[in-house]
Amino acid sequence: MEANIYDLKVPLNSRDLDYNLEKDRANLFFYGEVWRGRVRSNVEEHRTIDTIEAGGFLTDEFFNQAITSTCRLRISQITYPAKLRSLQKGLAMVHGVKRATVHLEFKEAKVLFDPNLTTETLILKAIADIGFEADLISVGDEAYEVHLKLDRASSGDMGAIKSSLEQAVGVTYVEMEVVERMVTVGYEPDRTGPRSILQFLEKYGARLYVPPKRRELEQHQEACAYRNLFLFSCLFSVPVVAFAMVLPMLPPYGDWLNFRVCKMLTIGMVLKWIFCTPVQFLAGGRIVPCITTEICKYGCFGCCRHQCSLLLLEVMAKGKSSDALGKLAHLAPDTACLMNFDDNGSLLSEVEIDTQLIQRNDIIKIVPGAKVPVDGIVIGGESNVNESTITGEARSICKSTGDKVIGGTVNENGILFVKTTHVGTDTTLSRIVQLVESAQLSRAPAQKLADQISKFFVPVVVVAAFVTWLGWLICGEIGLYPKHWIPKGMDEFELALQFSISVLVIACPCALGLATPTAIMVASGKGASLGVLIKGASALQNAYKVKTVVFDKTGTLTVGRPEVVSVVLFSTFPMQEVCDAAIAIESNSDHPFAKPVVEHAKKMRRKFGARSECCKRVQNFEVFPGGGVGGKIDRKTVLVGNKRLMRVHNVDITPQVDRYTIENERLAQTCVLVAINGKIAGGFGVLDTPKPGTKAIISFLRSIGISTIMITGDNLATAFAVARGVGINKVFAEMDPIEKANQIKSLKTRGNIVAMVGDGVNDSHALAAADVGIAIGAGTNIAIEAADIVLMRSNLEDVVTAIDLSRQTVYRIWLNYIWALGYNIIGMPIAAGILYPFFGIRLPPWLAGACMAASSLSVVCSSLLLKCYRRPLNFQST
Repeated sequence: MEANIYDLKVPLNSRDLDYNLEKDRANLFFYGEVWRGRVRSNVEEHRTIDTIEAGGFLTDEFFNQAITSTCRLRISQITYPAKLRSLQKGLAMVHGVKRATVHLEFKEAKVLFDPNLTTETLILKAIADIGFEADLISVGDEAYEVHLKLDRASSGDMGAIKSSLEQAVGVTYVEMEVVERMVTVGYEPDRTGPRSILQFLEKYGARLYVPPKRRELEQHQEACAYRNLFLFSCLFSVPVVAFAMVLPMLPPYGDWLNFRVCKMLTIGMVLKWIFCTPVQFLAGGRIVPCITTEICKYGCFGCCRHQCSLLLLEVMAKGKSSDALGKLAHLAPDTACLMNFDDNGSLLSEVEIDTQLIQRNDIIKIVPGAKVPVDGIVIGGESNVNESTITGEARSICKSTGDKVIGGTVNENGILFVKTTHVGTDTTLSRIVQLVESAQLSRAPAQKLADQISKFFVPVVVVAAFVTWLGWLICGEIGLYPKHWIPKGMDEFELALQFSISVLVIACPCALGLATPTAIMVASGKGASLGVLIKGASALQNAYKVKTVVFDKTGTLTVGRPEVVSVVLFSTFPMQEVCDAAIAIESNSDHPFAKPVVEHAKKMRRKFGARSECCKRVQNFEVFPGGGVGGKIDRKTVLVGNKRLMRVHNVDITPQVDRYTIENERLAQTCVLVAINGKIAGGFGVLDTPKPGTKAIISFLRSIGISTIMITGDNLATAFAVARGVGINKVFAEMDPIEKANQIKSLKTRGNIVAMVGDGVNDSHALAAADVGIAIGAGTNIAIEAADIVLMRSNLEDVVTAIDLSRQTVYRIWLNYIWALGYNIIGMPIAAGILYPFFGIRLPPWLAGACMAASSLSVVCSSLLLKCYRRPLNFQST
């Protein structure tokens, strides 16, 4: 290995990419551990490559700062925003915890911590000390694992099975439940897979076992629990309704209820007490106990019954808000057709297997009408594939040899043979589900408003209830209102206490806590179904404030499939030598223009009589960000890039070269110049056409008050030509990745909320620097990792969709706040009896309880309306 050259194996977004540090020094983010002279990295926390010492070793300080771990916890007692704030503050004080996200609806917490300073056990103990009970759901990122049930294994076999599995090739861990004879096996997908593990345990009757998802199971159990409570409360409430409202109106059938069992009690009162007690202490035990206890004293049984029914509806409605995740998770088919070949490539058999048994590098046959089971590359056949379920793109896309296919999409009319590349939690479908779950678990900035309101709301309500009780009591005692206002069987004290209880009941801030998270849950799920993946609640909320959108050029505004349209010689170098130099150098480059230059140069070699492939060896290869690439071939210094690169290396640009480049730039073409030993030998004219409809999209953004800018590493003339064609007036050209990021920061300092749209490695700095980074889905993994929003369709229409969805979501959040606060603002004065002196209208505690539960239900239903969102259409008409 040469000095100052480092090989990196970087699993970014669960896809392995090989990087050379010198080639991509400015754009690689990683942390990792030294492993056999290399760096194995994992993107969890951004750390620049500059942390590496000049000598080529990673410092201990670097690793101590960079290594992190995550764990997910289930916390059952989180029911109110006040408890959530208490837990968050407690977690933030735990030594070693870097970040903690707690979600009220899922009752889950995701904790990012330093494993050198704390452990999952210590975090659980700290949570217990705060006063909460927590269970560990998972540790680390989603792992490759398979769940099996052993039908023919005895309890005595389990120990031997575990030992043999732990020694098997590719197995990383083994977990067992001896009594149930179930085993969970973690594995490395490049070395083994679930099918191999199943065959390994075949003699024990191993079969796949799919454990129910904990969240779905608990949501179902919660809904069933409230349903049972509702039915239970109805069983006791119906007789009370008869005793209180029906029989007294049907004399003489109800006269017996007035018979006294003692001086203070009648038969009717005793029966009401007997039937109300189970409703209060069993059905009502899970609902604001202090309030319902007071209500029970006055025989107001209806509160529990109404609250149970409304809370049942609320739980069911909240379950609907994450339906998109369930639908996404079930897009993949249950089975797939596996093709088995011998060592000579001859087909041995076609076997239908469970999709969970597919392993990396398997060959899968997909017939017309079947779903693609996992991600892969087409190695044979041709067909149209409908990807609308993943990307939201309505049109079918033709797939042939070499094209990628995505799990969950539908093969329409031909047979495809696919080599699998990503399986299990590594598939695009799984990643989408993980991103949406992450977005739903994150907290939006708007939630802080609800937290602040709730912080002061409870003491204010308690004071208001006390003042209400005191006011009515004093007014009654000194005779400020007539005695006939007091209902039969009450006195001044009881009437005042009822008004006070109604204030306490109706002012519950539950709806306020639901306003933001429910809207975020629905919107992130809806965005995923439209092909717009939003990584966090902050991104979803911030996008609505965007006033400036900055676009990259190549692959973003343009199609991203550039073609060479002209080749010119500028010296005595023969065409074959120029082509050989271009092929050798550009083959090492990942720039979008490299591939078309290489392909066209190969065609030119064959055209001029070359019979063999170019196999020139490149030494001292180097990347010049924003300029091009270079290296040495047969002791000759070769540069391939733009005029800027040539000027930096003092290469003479003749008038002939200048005229050629200017003419191409006027036609929106990019000139790729080839210099050999300090002299320009030839040039390639490369054309990358703008994406269809781009001009209409830019016009639409302008019509809604958003300015647009192009920022590119291409030359100024070409950039202006492309920008002029799509309607962009402001252009920053000839910029390297660092300059792009600095320009974004400069725009932000002027008070702009900036969104950056890009697709390449060179855009990752700018995407991270922007307020909202938007990555084109077909772009590189590092760009997608750095972005806040990913457009799966690679269609610029979805930039508008992301911004519009954000605006609709924020509008819905504020509408939810109005719903939540409206109930309290209007209901509390009525509950306090403000209308009673004028209209005789009084809000009993049971009705106040029903209104409180209805407020939460209305907020959830308001958020569910986001499921009806439709992307803006008819850009061509703007």
